[in-house]
Amino acid sequence: MRTVALHLDGPPEVVNSGVGVHGLTVPEEKFLLPDLWQIHLHDYEAEIELGGTAHPVKPGYVSLIPAGVESVFRYRGRSANLHIHARIRDRGAPHTVPVMQDAGPAAPVLAEMFRQVITAEVPARANAEAWALLWRFTRLDPGPGAGHHRSVEAALAYVEEHLPAPITVPEIAAAVGLSHNHLTRLFHTATGTTVVAHVRRRRLERARHLLLESTLSIPAVAAAVGIADLQAFNKACRRELGASPRALREAARKL
Repeated sequence: MRTVALHLDGPPEVVNSGVGVHGLTVPEEKFLLPDLWQIHLHDYEAEIELGGTAHPVKPGYVSLIPAGVESVFRYRGRSANLHIHARIRDRGAPHTVPVMQDAGPAAPVLAEMFRQVITAEVPARANAEAWALLWRFTRLDPGPGAGHHRSVEAALAYVEEHLPAPITVPEIAAAVGLSHNHLTRLFHTATGTTVVAHVRRRRLERARHLLLESTLSIPAVAAAVGIADLQAFNKACRRELGASPRALREAARKL
C-alpha cells in the first residue's frame, strides 16, 4: 500500500491524540485500529509495513494509515511520534495521498498543528484542527515536480491578494520567481486555463457575490474587483454573467 483515498468534505472525529513512545521493550509491533485512521508525525528512524509494502520512517515523516489496515512497526530503539486516531467518513471526492511522506520544511508547522489537536479543550476544536491538518497532508510535496505545484499555488494566491489592482502575467511571474512563459505553461497544466482567463473569472465571481450579497454601490463593486472603468465593468458582466450589474442586482432582490 503506497497511497490512500482521503475524503475531506467533512471534519474527522478525533477519538484520541497524544505523544506515543515505542520500541522500548520490543523491536516489532503489529497494530490495528478497526474503525479509526492513524495519523502520525514521526521523530525516529524505523520501518512500517502496510499490506506487504515496507515504508522507511525518518524524523519529519508523516504517515496516514486507514481504518482496518494492520501495520507492522519495526523499531530501532526508542521511537516517539505525535499521533491522532480519528474517524474519517467517506464523504465527497477522494484525495489520493501517499501513506508516507517527508514533510520537509513543513514538519515544524505540522508539529504545531498536531499539538493544537492534542491540547484542544473541546472535541469540536480538536476535530477542526485535525481537519486543517489533513488538508495540509494533501498539499505536501508529492515528488520532483512539487516546486512547480507550489509556484502555481503562489500565483493563485498572488491573484487573490491583488484582484482590486491591475494585474499582468509578467508581474505575477516575477512575484513567484518564474519567467512569463514558464508560468504560463505550468499554470495551464495545473489548472486547465490561462492566467488571464483565471484572473477574469475570479474578478467576475467576486463581482457577482458583491452585487448579490452586499449593499456596495456598483462603482464600488467595480473598483473592488479591479475594473474601475464602469463601461468595461458593464461589458464584462454582460459577457461573463449574462446581464448588466444593475439587472443582476435587481433580479436577486426579486427572489
